[in-house]
Amino acid sequence: MPSAPAGPVFGLVLAAGAGRRFGGPKALARTPAGTPWLALAVRALRAGGCAEVVVVLGAGAEEARGLVPAGATAVTAGGWASGVAASLRTGLTALESSGAVAAVVVPVDTPDLPVAAVARIVRRAGADALVQATYAGAPGHPVLLGRAHWSPLAASVRGDVGARPYLIAQGAESVECSDLWTGVDRDTR
Repeated sequence: MPSAPAGPVFGLVLAAGAGRRFGGPKALARTPAGTPWLALAVRALRAGGCAEVVVVLGAGAEEARGLVPAGATAVTAGGWASGVAASLRTGLTALESSGAVAAVVVPVDTPDLPVAAVARIVRRAGADALVQATYAGAPGHPVLLGRAHWSPLAASVRGDVGARPYLIAQGAESVECSDLWTGVDRDTR
């Protein structure tokens, strides 16, 4: 396991969904104190070692754009309503012109994500790396995608099925993070 990445690692926040079970776009969600979940995701990624962060918007994009913290780049996924695949492809495409060696992917609905979980994953970064946080053995986020995986992964995702089948097929490294938090995403208010 490398102690430092071989190049910059970028963060990727997936926040394009309509949030039907949640009752609206999660990109617009806030904590009880009023902090946007988008700001929490960007903050965790930056503090965990990501040099830059790209936020993928879709449902509620116009309103959500105003919640994206300064310094993060917002992109809108055309076809976001077809599922997470469109969001992931849009984000990876946005990173193609960057000098990033890897991307750390988190969904916006993990507002409790600790910086330590991101940092634990970032330490394994490399162009060929494929890493997934696990919680008591169950797969979760963050997920690290080395640059060599971006194109094949983008080509493999369909509809509302994300990276999980690709991660399994490619033998992604599992990194246990249950000592840091539960890993639970929020599907309801």
